[in-house]
Amino acid sequence: MKKDEKTNVMRVLDGKKIRYGSHSYEPDPTMSGEEIAVILGEDPEKVFKTLVTQGKSGAYYVFIVPVKEELDLKKAAKAAGEKAVGMIKQKELLPLTGYVHGGCSPIGMKKQFPTFIHDTAPQFDKVFVSAGKVGFQIELAPADLISVAGCKPADIV
Repeated sequence: MKKDEKTNVMRVLDGKKIRYGSHSYEPDPTMSGEEIAVILGEDPEKVFKTLVTQGKSGAYYVFIVPVKEELDLKKAAKAAGEKAVGMIKQKELLPLTGYVHGGCSPIGMKKQFPTFIHDTAPQFDKVFVSAGKVGFQIELAPADLISVAGCKPADIV
């Protein structure tokens, strides 16, 4: 991807006139979210990963949590109003969201699913999420992320 090339996430944000910063790094399939935070020079509490689940009802849900945390499936189910939720299989991610593992963004998915963000996000001036492609992150104000992705803050870790 060239320096001036845009991901779908960036095009969505540009279209909504939302200010963001973009960052790229050399991706490594073994890299953890915490290692990405170090590369960005940011606190891992501000760098978020996007997880896709399916509820017992069959509905899909998106959860955005700090990279150093794990999604608590019981709390996630409660937030979604489900009896239970479970992670989807990796092979289901691309057909469902349009994104690959490691490049899944809560912005610009093929379909808008109910989305929840960890309730610490609003306390930061900026947060980081995938820009929709492995090796690319965007930073933006939490309020803008919550608005564009239709997120509900919740205690989910």
